[in-house]
Amino acid sequence: MSSDPKATGHADQSPSPGRFDGYVVAIGASAGGLDALERFFQGLPADTGAAYVVVQHLSPDHKSMMANLLARHTRMPVVTVEHDMRIEANRVHLIPPASLMTVSGDVLRLSPKNPRGLTLPIDLFFSSLAKEFGNHAIGVILSGTGSDGTRGAVAINDAGGFLVAQDPETAKFDGMPRSVIATSLVDAILPPEEIGPRLLDHIHQRPQPKVRPPSMAMEIDRDSAHEEVMHLLQHAGGIDFREYKPATVMRRMERRMQVRQTPDLLNYVRLLSSDRGELATLRRELLIPVTSFFRDPDAFEVLAETAVRTIVSDHNGNQPIRVWVPGVATGEEAYSIAILFAEAFEKARRWPNFKLFATDVEPQNIEVAGAGVFTEAITAEISPERLEQFFIRRGNHFVVKTEIRQSIVFARHNLLEDPPFTRMDLVSCRNLLIYFRPEAQERALRRLQYALAPGGFLFLGPSETIANLHTDFTAVSSKHKIYRILRHVALPLDATNPPRARQTAIATTPPRPGVRTHGIATDAAAIDTAQGLLLHSYAPTSLLLNQHHDLLHVFGDVGPYLRIGEGSVSLDLSKLLPSALVAVAKALLYKAARDRVPLRSDIIGLTLADDRTERLRLVARPVEPPGGELHLLLSFEPVTRHGPNDVLPPESGPLRLIDGEGAEKIETISLDQETVQRIENLERELAATRESLQATIEELETANEELQATNEELMASNEELQSSNEELQSVNEELYTVNAENQEKIEILNRLNADLDGMAKAASIATVFVDSQLRLTRFTPEATTLFKIRDGDLGRPIDDFTNLLQYPDFITDLRQTIDRGEMFEHEIKAANDRQYLVRVLPYAVRASEPRGAVATFVDVTTLRDIEHLQAVLDSLPEHIAVLDSKGVVTMVNNAWRDFARAHGDPDLKEIGVGADYLVACENGRLASAPHAAEALEGIKQVMTGERSSFCLEYSAPTDGVTQRYLMYVAPIRHVRGGIVVSHINITSWVERRHD
Repeated sequence: MSSDPKATGHADQSPSPGRFDGYVVAIGASAGGLDALERFFQGLPADTGAAYVVVQHLSPDHKSMMANLLARHTRMPVVTVEHDMRIEANRVHLIPPASLMTVSGDVLRLSPKNPRGLTLPIDLFFSSLAKEFGNHAIGVILSGTGSDGTRGAVAINDAGGFLVAQDPETAKFDGMPRSVIATSLVDAILPPEEIGPRLLDHIHQRPQPKVRPPSMAMEIDRDSAHEEVMHLLQHAGGIDFREYKPATVMRRMERRMQVRQTPDLLNYVRLLSSDRGELATLRRELLIPVTSFFRDPDAFEVLAETAVRTIVSDHNGNQPIRVWVPGVATGEEAYSIAILFAEAFEKARRWPNFKLFATDVEPQNIEVAGAGVFTEAITAEISPERLEQFFIRRGNHFVVKTEIRQSIVFARHNLLEDPPFTRMDLVSCRNLLIYFRPEAQERALRRLQYALAPGGFLFLGPSETIANLHTDFTAVSSKHKIYRILRHVALPLDATNPPRARQTAIATTPPRPGVRTHGIATDAAAIDTAQGLLLHSYAPTSLLLNQHHDLLHVFGDVGPYLRIGEGSVSLDLSKLLPSALVAVAKALLYKAARDRVPLRSDIIGLTLADDRTERLRLVARPVEPPGGELHLLLSFEPVTRHGPNDVLPPESGPLRLIDGEGAEKIETISLDQETVQRIENLERELAATRESLQATIEELETANEELQATNEELMASNEELQSSNEELQSVNEELYTVNAENQEKIEILNRLNADLDGMAKAASIATVFVDSQLRLTRFTPEATTLFKIRDGDLGRPIDDFTNLLQYPDFITDLRQTIDRGEMFEHEIKAANDRQYLVRVLPYAVRASEPRGAVATFVDVTTLRDIEHLQAVLDSLPEHIAVLDSKGVVTMVNNAWRDFARAHGDPDLKEIGVGADYLVACENGRLASAPHAAEALEGIKQVMTGERSSFCLEYSAPTDGVTQRYLMYVAPIRHVRGGIVVSHINITSWVERRHD
């Protein structure tokens, strides 16, 4: 809804059943958006219940890495959208490069992006989301240049959705956030990390607070609170929202209550009373300027072919073509119609005087519309030919050219309360009437009919009709709501329509809570209506002015006495009055203000629009409110001939402002005397001004000639630069996004590279990398012990370096690995008496790139020494075991294994490697053997250093035959410590000794 709203007809719609019914959070970002997105998702839980859609300006020439980058900052799955993909809760959907995206139902639709020209993917998606999801749509605008997303944000707000913008102070590029903030429609402005929690507060507030409570007991309080809101709004902005449809107003109030987390209407009234900012926000919510250029293009095309063409062809050249666009919002509709007329003038090869009056009830909208500056989003609404012909590109904005702007007068005007314009050839009032109550709609239509000249055209919105005025109009196009007037209403406005001042006076006394005011209000309304009828019937037509003679208020029908001339609109009385009345009125007002007395002029003859001559007097009165500034009241008193004094007797008519008993004393001043004196003063001032200006003009003429030549050169250069700048701007945003992704990827690769370097150093394995040409690309520090290489040798062929390898086929193996992808493994010896296990493997970064090779050299010298020691031990007949400092077996020879298997330990669990030999001697199978306790004690003494060695001779059965063994325990002289235990079969030696 706009100030005179231009709405789409889907406001506050909720998702239809049978599809995804949660909230959809659409996030628009451009240059600098990666950092903001990461900070936004970092603090979001994975089970919010909402779906997230990220729309960015991505380069079509680079693969986006956004999915991988964002996945590092959220636990939700991150997917790149494919055509006809359904929206899912708790999932992040990313727009793919070179694509535009919309939503239909809960399905995401993709279309190819135009490689040339400006595209606005954020606006496009936000607008479609607003249409499909209504108040379940949430829009978030993050860092970026330009204004993409602004129009889409307006659409989301109009549909009852929720809007958040990144705080521009935290954005790397603040163009997009500032553009959407300038609409005054955002619900929150926050740093990225605080946006997520605020969205969760909004999402989890369901069900929404209701203005209409279910309890009948609260009906009186509800009505009183609702009336108080209407009173506050009217007092703050002068607009009576009682004239608007209650459902529309209530939906907007409910949305603001949800945003401000206010539980009921009574609390919201208290908030409005104390927070003027919230009151202003609610007023803007009720007056959303939703509009666009050539909205409904088919209708505008028919308008151009019918009404515009007829008006131009039938114009006789004596009077200007006059057009009125009430409820103009931010001006797009007015400029669209002005463009249609400019094209019609060009086609007809005639350029008549043309004036378009564009009015709106919201001053801020008038200011925006009058500037004629629009964002780059209009490129989706206006053809390139029209953009070039009627607009000038300045940075990220388009400015309406002077020839179009000068034909339009922008002014504040309330269609329901202020007098309408007159003699209009075309009135375009689209999508405004649908927001009024039926009685207000009828009153507005009567005013529009009154404004039309005979044969004038009326252009309405697609959902609007002329109601019961069908006999006064003929349909030019019923489908596109274009009508032509048949019967002109040459009557004053409805006398029962109370002036705004009286309506405001009635509304300034709010009802007291808890008191029934129906009867009192009825009596007061009757009295006020009666007063209005008396004023309208007997009071003269008058103008209320301030000290500067600016028009403040109108009483009665001033149509015959006021004129709106060409050029910018002004409320200065001298610009509104006919020339015949200006001098008289200025003189009267000047003297009345100076002397503080009422004054009347001589009789003046005024030629009216229908060529009749009316004789009247002007009366000026000072108006001094208690404690206020001086105001002036200028009245128009018609005069009829009743005698030599040319005035009405007191009893003969409504004008009783003459001298007489009980009448107001008014002095009649001589126009000639006052006029002559004022003219003399003005001539003296004019002469002095002319002398000063003449000197200035001569100086400026010389400078102007020089600047003219320079300006022509600059204009040619500027046009070229603007064209180049558009392309560079688009490319720059895409490159910045790609650069941000690449920077993030580089940081990840740097971390991975550092991890690999750390692993290589920790492994202490000599490694060299070569490319397909056998050039050295990388090596580990340990490789310098085998190859004579250093850091500066990267890029040199590997066979340039001397090495210690006894590996003559090294280069050949490298070539075969690169050419055929084979792997080689050899064990070689080096000149430093070390042994190495060499592995040569193929290596490639990407499958499409030529292969290189990597060679690793693992030092296996120690391993081979251990293997040699084991072989030595296995060749001895003694049963030998090595124990660590705790008594655990760490090594045994074959003889020990065979003895263990032969004596009941086939799996070597008790005395094999890893077993605790001390436990086996103390509690295991060996504990029952003779001398076990003595052996255990001797072992412990050697381990503790109490004895240098231990020797024990004992007998043990083997294969049913008693054998004699000698056990010997000795310490290992090494830092790791431990002992060696050996058992020697000395049976034969003992037998020989006995023999």
